[in-house]
Formats: sequence, structure tokens, C-alpha cells
Amino acid sequence: MPNFAVSDEVFERAAALFPTPFHLYSEHGIRQRARRLKQAFSWCNNYQEYFAVKALPNPSILRILKEEGCGVDCSSETELMLSEVLGFSGDDIMFSANAMPNEEFSHARRLGATVNLDDITHIDILAQNGGIPETVCCRYNPGGDFRIGTFVMGNPGEAKYGFTYDQLREGLPRLRDLGAKRFGLHAFLSSNTLDDAYYPILARILLTCLKDLSKETGLEPAFINLSGGIGIPYRPEDHAPDIEKIGQEVQKVYAELFPEGGIGIKTELGRWMTGPEGWLVTHATHHKDTYRHYIGLDACAANLMRPAMYGAYHHITVCGKRDLPCDHVYDVTGSLCENNDKFAIERSLPEIRDGDLVVIHDTGAHGYSMGYNYNGRLRSAEVLLREQGDFQLIRRAETPKDYFATLDLDPCAASLGL
Repeated sequence: MPNFAVSDEVFERAAALFPTPFHLYSEHGIRQRARRLKQAFSWCNNYQEYFAVKALPNPSILRILKEEGCGVDCSSETELMLSEVLGFSGDDIMFSANAMPNEEFSHARRLGATVNLDDITHIDILAQNGGIPETVCCRYNPGGDFRIGTFVMGNPGEAKYGFTYDQLREGLPRLRDLGAKRFGLHAFLSSNTLDDAYYPILARILLTCLKDLSKETGLEPAFINLSGGIGIPYRPEDHAPDIEKIGQEVQKVYAELFPEGGIGIKTELGRWMTGPEGWLVTHATHHKDTYRHYIGLDACAANLMRPAMYGAYHHITVCGKRDLPCDHVYDVTGSLCENNDKFAIERSLPEIRDGDLVVIHDTGAHGYSMGYNYNGRLRSAEVLLREQGDFQLIRRAETPKDYFATLDLDPCAASLGL
């Protein structure tokens, strides 16, 4: 179920210091999850977690993860720049992107990052923009549906990512001829899955392909990258994936296919690493009774897009009312001029009054980072709950000056006070 490790008293203390809305992250929780993941794959001498920067691109969070031994998964030049400033370089960086500008390949190569090619056409682009390294990675898309048992977990055939198998057979010899000596394989076939079987099945697919393609091409097999996809329990009835069991099951597949060892295991978890360790803290500001009962918050989809974009569930609690009966049914909304700007639809909650402190759970990944400025709404602050129990502002809230900063407002700038 959602993470209830942080008490209402903590949210209330934070809200007394920082205007709502803001995202609050737990340093202790993030460190503990990084350590659990590392231990789960400690059997592999060449294991590396590359935290998906896109999930939570805040320098303070990335520093914490760097201290815990994580690398970074970058998918744009801006993410590369952020990582470089924080001291990541070389094998600390996996650069995975699609349809990126050519110069981003050059930047990744300057940093010594491992480049994960998304398409066969990228081989020549990389050769002309930074050159082919001795170790390169290719993203594999097996096509069709991805199933675990009788359940369809994803539709790779509809995804824009990756080489087909035939393209790998064609592209890897081309990479070899251009100087590559070793190769890794990467795949992302399911998003936010709670099934412990996902990584072991994916590991079997990738390790089998790695072995077969190595024999065919003469390139040395280097690693597989299981990417992300392990989910978190957003709903109260959900069960969290067992990362220790997942690590053990991947080990069994590894020992079967590569008993001699020597093959690296990489992951690029974002949601699992930080998602449960973040909360959007907001106040109820309005109530409205028409055909439904509505609660308006001082947060909106600009602060958390997932419910509006995907219809995603995020658990909601009301500070001081966790133990009260959920005997009221509300649509919980933001202020955007879009009817999908709703954090919850017909959700059973305790009675909410204007001024109540409302907490939206599991916003530590793809929360702030997916924010935007529709209707001129400004993105919120980010606050770190430090291990010592105090708070640190790690990103201030946007101001109107930030919103207008990229515009040429002359001659009206002066009248706006800018």
C-alpha cells in the first residue's frame, strides 16, 4: 500500500515553514531503498543502478543517490549537463534517448557515458558525432505483446523504442566494423508492474539474445540493462514488489545462461527508487456542491500531472483525519481550465473543510518533473525531509518573474514590475 512512514505531524511542521503546495521527499526513505536494491543484486560483481534522472531531476536528490553508489540514466543534453555538474562521468552515466539531436551524442561521448542506441540509423549518427566506443549498448524491441502468464504486461510492438532482432543482427556487425568490441542489450517492456516475475523473464530474454548475438557477431557480451518498469503500490490494496525476491530470481536465470559469470547487470529504476518517498502537500481552499461534491486544492495538474494524463490513482489523506471514517465522496480538483484537472474522482474521504491540510501520496517520481505552466500556473517548491528530522528547501517555488523570463516583454515589462 502507499507509504505511511511519515506522520501527519511532519507534514504539519513542513506546512508551517513553507507555503503550499510543495513536494516533500524523505532522505531516509530514498537512502534505504537504494541500499535494498544494491543488496538485492549484490551477487553480481558488475551490478550498477542508473537512477532515471527524468523521475526526479533535483541536484539534492541526485547527490544522495550518488553517495549511495548509483549512477544516472540520462535522456537529454540538459540531464547530461546536470549530471556532469554533480560529478557523474564515464561509466556512471547511461545515455538512453530516442530521436535526439545529433550533438547530444557528442556530449555523451565527451563525458565517456555508455551510449544506448535506440535505432539502427543511430549507428552512423554516433560514428559521426563522437565516434563508436569499444563498449556500446543497443535497445531491443521484441515486438508483439509482452505477457507474463496469461496477462499482457505491455505492447512492445506499439512502442517507438528499440531495434528489432533482425536489425540487431544487421547493426551489431556494423558497430564491430566501426570499432566496437563489446556490447550490451537494453529493453523496457512493461511500465509500473507489480509482478515479481517481470525482471526475471526480461533477464532471460536479454541474456538469451546476448549469448546468441555474441556467437553470431563475434562481439564480446558485456551486460544486460533491465531498465525500469518495477512499479510501486499506489492503491491501498496493492502489494509492493519484493525486490529481494526479484534479485534472487534474476540470479537463477543468470546462473543458468552464463554460469561462467562475467556479464554485468544494470537497472534504471526511477519510480521504485523515489516514488513512495515523495508527497504533494496542499491545502483545501474551496468546496463546491452541484451535481457532485468538489474539493478544490491550491495544487493542480501543473504540480502533479499523472492523474490528469493517465487517470492514475494517487492515495489521498487529510492531516488529523486518517482515523476518521471515509463517509464523504468527493472529486478533488485543481484550478486549471481543464475538466481532467482532478486528483481523484468520486473518492471516499473523511469530511474535508476549507483550510484542511491534504496530502497526495507517492509523488516522488514523475511528479514535479512532469510539471508545466498551463494557465500560467507556477510550479511548486521541493522540500527535503532530512535524516536528522529537519527540512531543507531544495527547489524554490516559481514566481511570475520565472514565467516571463523567456519572453521579450519590452515595452510592457516595466508595467509588470519585471
